[in-house]
Amino acid sequence: METPPERHPYSDAAPEPVHAHSRPAHGLGPLSLMRDMAISVALAVILIVFIYQPVKVEGTSMMPGLTDQERIFVNKYEYRLGSGNIHRGDLVVFHYPKNPVESYIKRIIGIPGDRVEIRSGEVFVNRQKLDEPYVLDDYRDHESIQPLVVPEDNYFVLGDHRNSSSDSRVWGFVDRGKIYGKAVLVYWPFEKIGRVR
Repeated sequence: METPPERHPYSDAAPEPVHAHSRPAHGLGPLSLMRDMAISVALAVILIVFIYQPVKVEGTSMMPGLTDQERIFVNKYEYRLGSGNIHRGDLVVFHYPKNPVESYIKRIIGIPGDRVEIRSGEVFVNRQKLDEPYVLDDYRDHESIQPLVVPEDNYFVLGDHRNSSSDSRVWGFVDRGKIYGKAVLVYWPFEKIGRVR
């Protein structure tokens, strides 16, 4: 009597079905809710303390982009990263060189090594006229300063409202160590919520 050829135990086996088991939905208990709230608060604190800091704008020196009493978020972490270089055009928050208790917000115009000159209100960086769409004609003054070179680890900053800004034209350069954040987002008033430009 012939015996059938031996078959591999898995050769013709149908794949074992996979079953999806659903669990009945349960409402959040008070402990789960408290845990979630605690995690949310902790994350918010970490974001505010270590990464983003809310700041109130005081004064008119950054008009029209930022106006008096607006609230913005400042990224305190970006410039601490290896690739977080400060660039021309950045809006930075720093300790005022003449009084470190005060904080100022200005726009970076010159970075280390740049040659900066102002001729009748027109800014030239490395002998090239700077395109400044953020400065309205009515806010531009006609002041001039002689060419100067920005020292290492220092920055030349200006306010966008040149007629009402106390900046590097008055008190000189800002040391890199005094810059502690980059303005990134307007969060108040609601109608102006958006990225800082």
